[in-house]
Amino acid sequence: MKLLFLGDVFGKPGRNAVKRIVPRLITRHGVDLVVANAENSSNGIGVTPDSAEELLGAEVDLLTSGNHIWSKRDIIPYLEARDSKLLRPANYPSPAPGRGHAVVKTPDGRKLGVLNLEGRVFMKDLDDPFRAADRLVADLRGQGCTCILVDMHCDATSEKNAMGWYLDGRVSAVLGTHTHVQTADARVLSGGTAFITDVGMCGPWDSVIGVRKELVLERFLTARPVPFEPAKRDVWVQGALVDIDEATGKARSIERIQEKDEEQ
Repeated sequence: MKLLFLGDVFGKPGRNAVKRIVPRLITRHGVDLVVANAENSSNGIGVTPDSAEELLGAEVDLLTSGNHIWSKRDIIPYLEARDSKLLRPANYPSPAPGRGHAVVKTPDGRKLGVLNLEGRVFMKDLDDPFRAADRLVADLRGQGCTCILVDMHCDATSEKNAMGWYLDGRVSAVLGTHTHVQTADARVLSGGTAFITDVGMCGPWDSVIGVRKELVLERFLTARPVPFEPAKRDVWVQGALVDIDEATGKARSIERIQEKDEEQ
């Protein structure tokens, strides 16, 4: 199974880049399934039903998210729909709307389990993501998933690394999101789990993690609040391509993806 996982899709520039580039990546690499983190797909913060559907219409099979999932109130009914293809982190308290793990299938019926987790270091004091992983990985295996992807959405590189080693040999891939900066440590761990600290961002590089750089510099230089506005230029799609042995669920390889959208 070949899995393409895309980093945080940032606003309209990111959505447009995904629509143009993902079909080419699928053809070039023989991709079976595409999963994308959509938590910033609406104007750079949050996700709406429209931005989610736009990505799902661009050959993305399932969407994950993170701490910005609650930024747009109209996403709540969308999360709660029985057939929703948008996940929220699984370790939010149980009354939270939506679900944090799911099974997605290839056109020929092969299964991929997907688990969305959020870290706690420098972030909200949520339920323990490590023990949530224990419980939900077992649930996905009980649903017949040999191949399992974990989106570990958090600030601290140490927490992402820890989750990679904690699940090594039990899942196919632990791929980090949230910082919007792709790291250079993609590798298959000793137990057969593909890992990268952060897969990066689908959005504008002429920015500070997607936001117009002039606004961010003003905030750093003056310590005053400034309006939030997504940047528009030099747009790239970033992510990771993971080749998984379906018989064992172990990763054969992981490759970083970086491709510029030449049409923006």
